[in-house]
Amino acid sequence: MLFSHLKDITNGQLNLYSDSEVIRFSTDSRTLTGNPSEVFVAIRGKRDGHDYVKSAWEKGVRNFILEKDLQLSEANSLVVESSLMALQQIAGNHRAQFDIPVISITGSNGKTTVKEWLSTILSERYFVVKSPKSYNSQVGVPVSLLEIRNTHEIGVFEAGISRMDEMKNLQKMIQPSIGIFTNLGQAHDDGFESSGQKLSEKLLLFSDAEKVICRSNTSYFSSIEKKLSERVVSWSLNGNANYKVIWDNGYIKVNESTFTTEFESKTQLENLTHAIITAKELGLDQEEIQSGINLIEGIPMRLELKKGINGCYILDDSYNNDEAGLKVALDYLEFHKQNASRTLILSDILHSGKPDQDLYRDIANMLNDKQISRLIGVGPSISKAAGLLPKSSEFFKDTDDLLENLPHFQDEMIVVKGARNFELERVVKRLEATSHGTVLEVNFEALQHNLNQYRALLKPQIKLMVMVKANAYGSGLLEVANFLQHQRVDMLGVAYVDEAIQLRKNGISIPIMIMNPHTESFEQFERYDLQAEIFSISHFNRMLKDTSEQPRIHLKIDTGMHRLGFSPEKIDELISRLKENPQVRVEGIFTHFSSSDVASEDDFTINQAQVFEAVYEKIASAIGYKPAKHACNSPGMVRWPQYHFDMVRLGIGLHGFDPTDQLPLRLSSQLKSIVSQIQHLKAGDTVGYSRMGKVERDSKIAVVPIGYEDGYLRIFGNGNAKMSVAGKLCPTVGNVCMDMAMIDVTDADAKEGDEVIVFGEEPSIKDLASWASTIPYEILTNVSNRVKRIFVSE
Repeated sequence: MLFSHLKDITNGQLNLYSDSEVIRFSTDSRTLTGNPSEVFVAIRGKRDGHDYVKSAWEKGVRNFILEKDLQLSEANSLVVESSLMALQQIAGNHRAQFDIPVISITGSNGKTTVKEWLSTILSERYFVVKSPKSYNSQVGVPVSLLEIRNTHEIGVFEAGISRMDEMKNLQKMIQPSIGIFTNLGQAHDDGFESSGQKLSEKLLLFSDAEKVICRSNTSYFSSIEKKLSERVVSWSLNGNANYKVIWDNGYIKVNESTFTTEFESKTQLENLTHAIITAKELGLDQEEIQSGINLIEGIPMRLELKKGINGCYILDDSYNNDEAGLKVALDYLEFHKQNASRTLILSDILHSGKPDQDLYRDIANMLNDKQISRLIGVGPSISKAAGLLPKSSEFFKDTDDLLENLPHFQDEMIVVKGARNFELERVVKRLEATSHGTVLEVNFEALQHNLNQYRALLKPQIKLMVMVKANAYGSGLLEVANFLQHQRVDMLGVAYVDEAIQLRKNGISIPIMIMNPHTESFEQFERYDLQAEIFSISHFNRMLKDTSEQPRIHLKIDTGMHRLGFSPEKIDELISRLKENPQVRVEGIFTHFSSSDVASEDDFTINQAQVFEAVYEKIASAIGYKPAKHACNSPGMVRWPQYHFDMVRLGIGLHGFDPTDQLPLRLSSQLKSIVSQIQHLKAGDTVGYSRMGKVERDSKIAVVPIGYEDGYLRIFGNGNAKMSVAGKLCPTVGNVCMDMAMIDVTDADAKEGDEVIVFGEEPSIKDLASWASTIPYEILTNVSNRVKRIFVSE
C-alpha cells in the first residue's frame, strides 16, 4: 500500500512530502533501519514513542504515524487521535484483503508453543504465516498481521489479554475462521474480577469463528459450550467429546489415528493434541501430521545467546527458519553491541511461498538494512541465488560441507538460522566455547518482566540506575549490560573501574558509576567517561591529583550504614574542597539505606532519609546547583516511594528477588548440569572423600559435574542440599568435591546424560540459601566464571 492510502483507513490528517510504498510498521525505534518502506508508529505508553521520532528520522525513516503534528521536514506523517488504534485499523484492513483460513489461539498458557507446533505441522501442506515469537498483544498482533502476503495460504496467530475490553480489538483485526482455546489458568488474574469474567473476555476472540478446538474434561468447559454451542470441537481423555484422545508412553491416539512422539509431560501432550486435532480439522492426513510432529521433537521455542570460540558470540536459532523469524533474530542483534562484526549462517528457507528470486532478493535487502558483515549460505537453493546476495558471501552445498570447510571466525556476532533438516545445531556445537556440562541459563524475558515491575513503581521523571556489579549478580556482565542499554535504563553501576572499562570496550555508551574506585584508577575515568563515587576527603584529594579536566563524581553520604561515605561531621570540609575546585562536577549525591526491607527498622530508615536530605540541601546550596539525589535500592523502591528522589538503584530485584515479597517477579536464571555416571552401590558402601557418604540401602548414586570450584558450596554435601532429576528432588551424598558432587537417585527414574537442576523453580535459589544459612545474593554471585552462560529469549 502507499502511505497516502493510510488516510482513508484511519481518517487521520495526512502531511505528504513524497508518497511511497510502505511495508514494515514498527513501534520500536531501535529496530528501524532507515529503509524507505518503513513506518514508525509513535505510541504513548510507559514511554512516549514521540520522544524517539527524532532518532528515527536521523536513521533515515521518512514515514510516521503520530498523535501530534511535529512539523517534520522532508517526511510523510499521518496525525491521528490514537496511534495504536490507527495501527490496529491498518492491520485489520490488511488482513481483510486475504481470503485464507486464519487460526487464532488464546488461553492462559501454551499459546506460543501450540502456534509454533501447529505451524510446523501445517507447513507439510500449506505456505504458513504466523506471529513471530510471542507477539500476541495489542501491538504484537497488528505487527504480525501486517506480515501476510499474497503467497500465504493459511495464517496462525496468537491473541493474549491482561484486562477487560482488550479482546474485541484483537478479534476485529484477526477475524479468525478457526479458534484454539488452550486452557484457563491464573495468569493475569489481577486484571479481572473472576475467572469467569476472564474466560468470557477470552472467548470474544471466537465471536465469528466457524469452529473452536478445546479440551472438554475441564471445570470450565460447560461455560465454553454454553457460549459457543455447536461450534465447539472438543477432545477429551475420557471419551466424552468429538475426539477421544489417549496419551500413552511414546504415542498419542486421536480417535483411530495414532501418532508417535517423544514428549512426555502432560503440558507438552496437551499442546501437541491441540495442534494435531486442528490439523485434522483442516484436512491433513495422518502421514502429513506425523511428518510435521517429527520435525518439532525437541525444538527449543527460543533464541539462545552463547559464548563462542575466538571471542565470538552465537545467536542460536538453528531449529527455526522462516523469513519473519529471520527478521526477529536480526532485530535481536540490537540488544548486543559487544561485537561489531555480524555474520549470518543461513540455510535454505523452506515453504516460504515465494519464488526463490523474490525471497533471496528480500533477504539481501534485509542483510543490508541490518548491516550484516558476512553471509554463509547452506543448501542448494540459497547457493543458486548467490548472484542476488552480497558478493562477499560464502556458500556450501550442505552442513557436512560447511563443517569440513569451516571458515575462521574472530570477535563476531554469529547468527545461526536453519531449517530443522539441515541440523545446523552441529555447527553451533563446533563454534561454542567448551563446557564441562554445567550451564547457567539466563532468561531475558524474565529480566525484562522484572525490570518492568520496578519501572511501574516510578514516576516518569525519576531516573533508573541498574547495578551490574559482581558480573551482573553472576548472570553475565556484558550480556546483561547490553540488554539494559537496549531497554534504555538511565545509568549502570559497577563496583570497580575494570568492570566499567570492559563495558566501554564492548559497546556500552550510557553513563556508568563506579561504587568503589581504587585511588590508583582515577586516571582512567576521563579516558572512558566514567563517574566516580567519592566517599572521603582523602579520596577526593587523590581524585583531584589524578584528573586534569572536569571529573564527574557522586558523593556518598554515610547516614547510618557505616560502610563508605562522608559522615555529617565531614560535610563542611567537603564543601570547602568543592568550592576550591569548581571544575569538579557533582553529578549525584546519595546514601544507602541499611534496612529498607526490614519493617522493624523503619524508624531508622526514616532517620537516615532525614539526615540525608539535610546534608543534600546543604551541599546543593553551597555549590549552586542540584545534583541527582538517590537513596533507594530494590526493596527501598517498593517500600519507600517518598524517597525515590531523582533516581533509584535497582540491584537484586532485576534477577527475581524481592526482599519485600510484594512484587510478582520471575526468577531470571537456572543452574543446570547433567548426570555423568550412575554408580550402583550396596547397603553400607561409602561415597566420596573421607567416606563421609554412607548408604543405608542398595542405592543408585549419580555423579554430577559441579563442585565448589563452580560455586556449589561444600556445605551442600552430605544430604544438606538437593538437586532435581527426572522431576524428583535427590539429596547429596558425601562431600562436595572441587569439580563434582554426588546425589542419591535411587527413587528417581534417572539415567546417564539426564538433565539436573541445581537451582531453578525447584530447588530454588532461596532453598539453597536456606540450606547454607546465607542469602540468595551469595548463591547467585558464587556461580563461577567457568560455568558457561546461555542467554535465552522465548
